[in-house]
Amino acid sequence: MISEQELRIKYAGIFPLLDERQRRVVAAADAISLGRGGASKVARASGLSRTTVHSGIAELQAQDAPVEGIRRSGGGRKSVREQHPGVLGVLETLVAPETRGDPMSPLCWTCKSTRQLADALGGKGYSVSYPVVADLLRELGYSLQANAKMIEGKDHPDRDEQFHYINAQVKKHLRKKWPVISVDTKKKELVGEFKNNGAEWRRKGDPRRVNTHDFPVKGVGKAVPYGVYDIGKDMGWVNVGCDSDTASFAIESIRRWWRGMGKRLYPEGNGLLICADSGGSNGYRVRLWKVELQNLADEIGIPVTVCHFPPGTSKWNKIEHRLFSHISMNWRGQPLISHEVVVNLIGATTTRSGLRVKARLDPNTYPTKVKISNEEMKKLNLRPHTFHGDWNYTVKPA
Repeated sequence: MISEQELRIKYAGIFPLLDERQRRVVAAADAISLGRGGASKVARASGLSRTTVHSGIAELQAQDAPVEGIRRSGGGRKSVREQHPGVLGVLETLVAPETRGDPMSPLCWTCKSTRQLADALGGKGYSVSYPVVADLLRELGYSLQANAKMIEGKDHPDRDEQFHYINAQVKKHLRKKWPVISVDTKKKELVGEFKNNGAEWRRKGDPRRVNTHDFPVKGVGKAVPYGVYDIGKDMGWVNVGCDSDTASFAIESIRRWWRGMGKRLYPEGNGLLICADSGGSNGYRVRLWKVELQNLADEIGIPVTVCHFPPGTSKWNKIEHRLFSHISMNWRGQPLISHEVVVNLIGATTTRSGLRVKARLDPNTYPTKVKISNEEMKKLNLRPHTFHGDWNYTVKPA
């Protein structure tokens, strides 16, 4: 007896060549030859309904003569658009922004699901099911889309010029084989049995169980990963802090990168370029950042140049998509149950292009609200660049 798989292969080969009636008759003939249960077996293999198969059997048994065409003219269910000619226009008004619809309509303040839209259409005299609403939306050019972070705020008039300036500084330092690093603080992470976005392979029905609520565990707190990405070597260093994200913590992270990686990679480097965001612990307005930069320059004995990205353009910082994104993919679905787990997961991050990452735990504390006086600022050996000296400057050893 022919198997269901063999029938499936047969129908896949011949059905595209047949019209609707011919498919029904062929399926019915197979069902008759299979005997008891044949209709169900043929229906599963062919994708036709059992009702269609039984209709074909009835046609064969009645020996109906073939007719011209598959259906008589005008046969079949009428489309929604034929039943309700104005439904598309009404639907588009419902899903359009509030300025095009009725601002007093409660639908303006809902998620506008297909079920709610179907109910709203019903209230306007259009009896339409929610699956049909989805089809109509696709016909109108709509699709389900999440929010996209694209609005960067008002552009600074010197934005493009600053990008060109940063690019020129990066090329200059790389040409001299001096280190160029991109720095930033990654999103702070709760440490403990908490949900981490993403999924991992596990036995079916056996998900990793984590806490229902994201309340910090007393005495554990958060992990504060500060990253240093070496643009020339495609290498990363992450200092995982346990305290506040301050300018002192940011410079200590860069200092640890220099001691553990940079000094060995650039023994002849006579200058360091840091590409940083304009805000946060490494912001261009943060006085403590510049004081700590002076301390760093004095310690490593080479000038430190800093170029800040214009306000609202942090996504262009290379560390975001060359280091942080890969770390997030590597630990997806993994609860960060301890600081050691955070360090190990970051350190295990690699890419096919050759990215290597080192991570270290920083148990130190970093006080907040540290005040820097005008006298302290005057002592800095800081030289603003000709172009946008607030964003571009060099700190030389004292």
